Formats: sequence, C-alpha cells, structure tokens
Amino acid sequence: MFQTDDGSAFTDAQQAAIGDLLGGIAEVDGVEDVIDPFVAASDRADQEQQLADGAAQLDDAEAQVEAGMAQLDAAEQQLDAGQAQLDAAVAQAQADGTYAFAEEQFAAQQAELDASRAQLDAQRAELDSGVAELPAQRAQLEDAQRLVDAASEIRTVSEDGSVATGAVMFEDDLFTLSDGLKAEVADELDGAGIEGVQVDYSTEIAASIDGLIGIGEVVGVVLALLVLIIMFRTLLPAVLPIISSLVGVGVGVAGSMALSGVVDMTSVTPVLGVMLGLAVGIDYALFIINRHRRQVFAGMEIRESIALANGTSGNAVVFAGSTVLVALLALNVTGIPFLGVMGTVGAVCVLIAVLIAVTLTPALLGLIGIRVLNRRARAQVGHEAHARPELKPMKTGRALLRAALAIVALLIVAIPALSMRLGLPDGSSEAADSTQYRAYTAVADAFGAGQNGPLLVTVSLPESVDDDAIIGIQASLAERLLVEDGVVAVAPVGVSADDDFLAFQVVPVDGPSSESTEQLVHDLRALSPLDAADAGGDGAGVDGAGLEGDLELGVAGQASGNIDISAKLAGVLPVYLALVVGLSLIILVLVFRSILVPLVATAGFVLSLFAAFGAVVAIYQWGWFGDVFGVHDPGPVLNFAPIIIMGVLFGLAMDYQLFLVSGMREAWVHGVPARTAVVAGMRNGRAVVTAAAIIMVSVFGGFVFSHLTMVRPLGFGLAIGVLFDAFIVRMLLIPAVMHLLGESAWWLPKWLDRILPNVDVEGSALERTHPVHGAGPAAAGDAGGAAADVGGDTAATEEGRQPVG
Repeated sequence: MFQTDDGSAFTDAQQAAIGDLLGGIAEVDGVEDVIDPFVAASDRADQEQQLADGAAQLDDAEAQVEAGMAQLDAAEQQLDAGQAQLDAAVAQAQADGTYAFAEEQFAAQQAELDASRAQLDAQRAELDSGVAELPAQRAQLEDAQRLVDAASEIRTVSEDGSVATGAVMFEDDLFTLSDGLKAEVADELDGAGIEGVQVDYSTEIAASIDGLIGIGEVVGVVLALLVLIIMFRTLLPAVLPIISSLVGVGVGVAGSMALSGVVDMTSVTPVLGVMLGLAVGIDYALFIINRHRRQVFAGMEIRESIALANGTSGNAVVFAGSTVLVALLALNVTGIPFLGVMGTVGAVCVLIAVLIAVTLTPALLGLIGIRVLNRRARAQVGHEAHARPELKPMKTGRALLRAALAIVALLIVAIPALSMRLGLPDGSSEAADSTQYRAYTAVADAFGAGQNGPLLVTVSLPESVDDDAIIGIQASLAERLLVEDGVVAVAPVGVSADDDFLAFQVVPVDGPSSESTEQLVHDLRALSPLDAADAGGDGAGVDGAGLEGDLELGVAGQASGNIDISAKLAGVLPVYLALVVGLSLIILVLVFRSILVPLVATAGFVLSLFAAFGAVVAIYQWGWFGDVFGVHDPGPVLNFAPIIIMGVLFGLAMDYQLFLVSGMREAWVHGVPARTAVVAGMRNGRAVVTAAAIIMVSVFGGFVFSHLTMVRPLGFGLAIGVLFDAFIVRMLLIPAVMHLLGESAWWLPKWLDRILPNVDVEGSALERTHPVHGAGPAAAGDAGGAAADVGGDTAATEEGRQPVG
C-alpha cells in the first residue's frame, strides 16, 4: 500500500521509484511475480481505450457499409435504367426492321451492362459478408464492455491518484510460506525510503513470530514474581519457580521451533507453548516448594522434606499436568490439522513443565537448603507459630446466598456468549500504529473494505465451449454474480485450458471478517447448481454458447477459508465440550470417590467457561472497554480461541478442585463432620490456590497486550477464565454447595466403590508410611500440600469413618 504524505497525486518520480521497488522484490528468491499499480492502471486504461476505439471503428465500419450499400443501390438503379433503355431500343429496332443492322451494337451494350451488374453483385456480396460479421463484432465489444463495467470498482490507483496498491505473489501458498521470505520482503518495503510516500503492507506479509515475548509478557512474569515474594517473604525461593518455568519454556518452545521445518504450524502455536509453559511451570513448582517449606518449618530434615514433598505434591502435580495434557491432546479430535498441532505443542510444553517441576525444582531446593525459609522463619523451625482458631462450619443461609450470588453473577457475565461469532482477525484488529492496520484502513478508505478480502468464485461448465463464446459467458456470469447483495465488483481471473472451468474475483462490500461477507459466501454457494438457462444477470441464459445443464459454483479464497474453518470449529465445540465434561466426571469420580462432588465441580467449570466466553465476546466482538484492551475495531472472536480456552481451563479447573477439595475429603475421612471439613479444606488450601491463580492470571494477562493480534483474546480468555474459576467457582460456589450437600456430598454406591481403582493422587499412602509422618503438616485438613486420602482403604461412610495413619 502506497500513499502520498500530503494527499496529492503521485508524481512521475514517485511512480518510477515504486516500480523500481517492486521490481527489486520480484527478484527475491521465492517471489513469483509482482503487480505494479501504475502499470496495471495504465494497462486497464489502454484496454478501455481499445474498447472505445474498437466501438468507434465499428461505428465507422457500419457507416461505411451503409454508404457503400447506398452507392450500390444507386448504381443498380442506373443499370436498371440503362437496361430499360437498351430493351426499348431493341424492341424499336425489331419493330421497324433495323435490328439486323444494329445487332452487334446491341450485343456489346448488353455485355457491358451484364459486366457492370456482375461487378455490382460481387461488391454487394462483399458488403453483405461484412454486414454479417458486424453483429458478432458488436456483440464481442459489448461483452467486453460488460466485463469492464462489472469490474469497474476494482482499481489499483485511487480516483484522486494519492493511494495505490501493489501485489506480491509468492511461489508457495500462505500456509507453507516461510517467515524468512516474508521478513525479507518486509525488509525491502521497510527500507524503501521513497520521498513523500508512506509504504505499508498487509498481515499476510507482516505475520511473523519475531519476539515471542513482548513487554506485556515480561510484566506478567514480574507480577508473578512479586506474588511469590509476598507469599514466601523471601527472594530466593520465590525465584525458583520462575527459573524452573523459564527452563521448561526454553526446552519446549525450542523443540517446537526445531520441528517447524517439517510440521506446518501457525505463528501463534509457539506463543501458546510459551503462555502455557510459563503459567503451569510457575504454578507446579510453587505447589512443591510450598509443601517443602511447610514441612521444613515444622522441623523435617531438608532432604527428607524434599523427597516427601516431591512424592506427595509432586505426585499431585503429575496428575494435574496429566489433566491439562489430555485436554490439549483432545484438540486432535477436531479434525482441523493446525488446531491439533497447537494442542500437541501446548501439551508437550506442559509435559516438560511437569518434568522440570519434579526434577529440577527438587534439585534447586537441595542447593538452597535451609534458605528456603527467611531468617525469621528459620528461628522458629519446629515450633508452632500460633494456635489455629477453632473450625466452625459456615451458616446455611450464608452458603445459600454465596451460591446464588456466584451462579447469578456468572450467568449474567455469560450472556454475551449467546451472540458469539467466530472468525479470524484481519488488518483492522491490528494495533493502530502498525503497518498492517495502516494498510487495511488505507485500502478501505480508498477502494472499499471489500478489497481487503476478495472472494474467488469458480464456475464449472457442463461442457467445453468455443473460444469465441468465452467472453459472452464470462460477461453473463459476472452480471449474475453482481446482482447478489453485498457484491461490489466482479472480474474474470482465469479460464481452464479445456474452456470448461472459469474463475472470477468477487469483491464484497465489507471486509473479510464482516457478517455481510460471511452471508455473501453462503448466498453464493446457495446458487449452485445454477441452470445455464438462468445464468445471466437479467435472468436470461448464458450468452453465445448454447449451453444446457447445470453450472456448478464454488467459493474459495482466504476470506472464504476463514469462514469455513470458523464454521467447522463452531460445529465441533459442543462435541469437544461433551468430551471434556465426560473426562472431568470420570477423573473426579476416581479421585474423590463421590458422585455429587464431580457433578458440582463440572457444573462449576461449565459456568466459569461460559462466563469467560461472555467476557471475550463483550470486549473483542462488542468492543466494550476497547480503550483499555486496545480493541478499536471490534470483530468476530478468534475462531480457535474458545476451544483452546476450553481445553486449558478444564485442566486448570481440575487442578484447583484437587488442591481444595482433596483437603476437605482428607479432613472428612479423619472424622471431621462434612460441613466443618469444608472449612478445614478451604483454610489450608486457599492460600496456595489463591497465589497460584493470581500467578496464572498475571502470566496470561501479560499476553492480553501482546504485539500478536491472535494472542490477545487467548490471553484474556484464559486470564478471565482462571479468575472466574478460582475465585468465584472454587472459592465461593464449591464450598457453599459442599456445605449445602453435607454428608451426602461424599455418597458413592457400594457396588461402584468396590470396582473403582485406588487413585492416590497426592501420595497419602507414602505420607502415612513415611518414617517421620506426623512431624510435618499432615494433620487432618491440611490441604495446602497435605495428603488427600482418596484411596479405597479409608472406609468412609455416613455411618462411621475410621481415622487413618
């Protein structure tokens, strides 16, 4: 996109410089061709002039034919008159008996008249032949003019001459085009330096993964570090989760980048790996370090504490990471390759984060030794800091109020999700100071928004046609396409070698992500099959071909492809949600050995999920708080954001459910009444879960202001989803509902209890058999890192519960 700084028309020197710039880009290896806007405009003007000249010549030819016919008619009249005179003279001579004397003269005159008439007949036949060709020539000119008129709104230079669009055509398609080649072309454009001309380019050229980490992401990590410092009250152990996560991210993302040469992946794929690797890497290390700190503070020896922390909280980390892995790998069931690759890369990064958490983190804890505690805490090792207040269950009325408020609030926030529309961001979604945004808006202002995303419409004819009939068919089809609502211009772009397959460029009124363009794609596809007898713009048949049968229409192009992918993703969302919900129920039944607890936990996940969707729609589709989040041109929600948010949020929701509710169950199986056990689990688990959730929100929130447009809604959706799930669902709703359920929350049919395997998620069996068991914080209800006794050897029923250990 080229535009003059002062809004004046391009000078000859500027036009020449632009031509030289594009000519240089044409020499870049991997570039197929370029289109110089001024050469294209000149060629079009020449074609229009040729049509005008041809029409004028045809008019002159018709006038000449008419004049020649008039001359022939006059000459023929003269011949007729001469023939009449000769006939009269012959009759007179025969009557007076002088014919024999003048017979030779009469014969000569007749021969002269016959020769003249033969000459006139030949001239008339020649004129008739020219007359017969004139309608066909006229029809061809008219067809060509119809095509020009249909494409009149497609221009490369604006009407005032101050804006022009060039084109770079690559040898590879958009999905296999290397970032290196795009960067090379972008560097050429950035270094153009044409005096008085602003040079910008579209997202297809600008799209790159340069700078995976921006200032927003760094701020998110810094906030996470501040949370850790506040929680641990010392710097050294607070830095360990950051180090672990950075190492994991480095390994995971470097691995995915190494495979990018053999596996096609979108530019946002490694960014998702960075996002997940940072967030879960910090949280998983936090869980192990927090457990270790509590044990050391209680008097346990350093190495014994590291081993026990890794065998209990580390075991829970492996389980928690496994739920995230399953959710991400399940993206492969969508049948969309790039989404499956995203899920796989994200899953690998989470797997590496888990491995780093249970290997590097214990090693780092061994290196820092007793410095895992601050000086004040070291002085109190082995001594109770203060007596804990007595556990009292919450009031039932308060539980009802909390549950009602949480549910109503989440449902209200989820309302915008009902109008969610999926799509891919275009240039209008980019930062206002970016070259992509300037290019998009310049095209929209000078040529119409539709030229940012033209459609490719193909027409398959029932049979091959003659070359002479192609222009007429193209003109009729162009006019037929032009009458559709939302079409600005139509231009033919290709004909197959067999003359039975045509391609057209269709320019819509609005941009590629607009609702009207989406509707236009559906309307155009609904035309197929199109009866050849009704394929003209005025309802008439296809001109000049005598075609019979149906014409098959297809719609392609990038805008159309984005619409198709969005529709497929929208269709697979319910299937994926059902899969995730099913997995959630199975996992939670195994872990908590209960029917109602999994149902409540899963319902809470669904509530927080749809609330997150509602918030994303309100901001990115409706434009609420656009100034805060940099949304200046609202559009559809990123088409793969909901399914990614769903998968990741599922895994994290199960993590928080595990670390909170396992403490409730631990207290319950040790004889604490069910409603009191709810308070016990919350008291001991809320601190670490609160810190973990704030860290998650901080890291994900840092990506809300990423320089990559597709990353922003992902970061926001995950951040707000974690916020809703951790603080509203897990901290408010779940405890309230668990209180209301009371003892029935832990009900499980006896036959199911017998067949369920023993799933010891937090290593409670290890803790019970540990030689120093009881020295640490493994008392009943200690869920901050305490063992969750979820095995089958804890006979816990409403009639009686036997304490364990």
